[in-house]
Amino acid sequence: MADQYRMQDPTTQYPKLDIPEQRQDEPGLDAKLQPKADHGEETYKGSGRLAGRKALVTGADSGIGAAVAIAFAREGADVCMNYLESEAEDVGRIAALLEEAGTKVVRCPGDISTESFCQKLVQTAVDGLGGLDIVVNNAGRQLFCKDILELSSEQWQSTFDTNISAMFWISKAAIPHLPAGAAIINTTSIQAYRPSPTLIDYATTKAAIVGFTHALGKQLAPKGIRVNAVAPGPVWTPLQPSYGQPMEKLVKFGQQSDFGRAGQPAELAPAYVFLASQESSYMAGEVIGVTGGNHLP
Repeated sequence: MADQYRMQDPTTQYPKLDIPEQRQDEPGLDAKLQPKADHGEETYKGSGRLAGRKALVTGADSGIGAAVAIAFAREGADVCMNYLESEAEDVGRIAALLEEAGTKVVRCPGDISTESFCQKLVQTAVDGLGGLDIVVNNAGRQLFCKDILELSSEQWQSTFDTNISAMFWISKAAIPHLPAGAAIINTTSIQAYRPSPTLIDYATTKAAIVGFTHALGKQLAPKGIRVNAVAPGPVWTPLQPSYGQPMEKLVKFGQQSDFGRAGQPAELAPAYVFLASQESSYMAGEVIGVTGGNHLP
């Protein structure tokens, strides 16, 4: 695992991935991912930046969500982890790492694509953690489709329900519980600005998340609640082999970035920690790009 603290060349900090052809059923498991992703398990060191905070993280079983959950716990936050029942194998390993950090961990499995579950999720987090200070809307759905004529209405609606409707439902349910100083952090994507032709539904939802973040950030700023977002570039997670990319793109994933490699989830976590901490106290409605050089407009 790479050292995230020693100054070094970012183009070689992590190796260019040798990705074999592979497929997983949606949503995919980190346990089956080849090669393995780095979530900061061996490297992330906390410094008390989130001590005493209470955080809800969706998609906390693997990928960016897992890296964020690990970082939050090591910074002192208690964490409610949301994930799908089918991802229990991954979440068990990540939850154990959070518990090793000495913080409280609440698990709430379920599908965020329905409003009723999103309301239940927020209440579970509030009850289990004794309040709520940070909401990370991270879970997402991505399935490639090469031709819009083959993109079903069912896939379109499911992608919207998971990626943007759930963000609205969770935020709406959480806001009455959030004190001044709280933070909502949304995961958008470089796809919001530079969409791939095979990801029409996914890219459209990610663009909607940018608009949602800008608008809600302005609405809640006077209340002292900060809403911001992170826009990842090509990051190696189970989302990619579970039909998130065509095979010809999967095996070369991330090589088109300016660094010549895919990002690792561990490289995203510090941006979320910054936006959750008081260090970002004068930021609202902003989007931080962690894209490997594909800058945001």
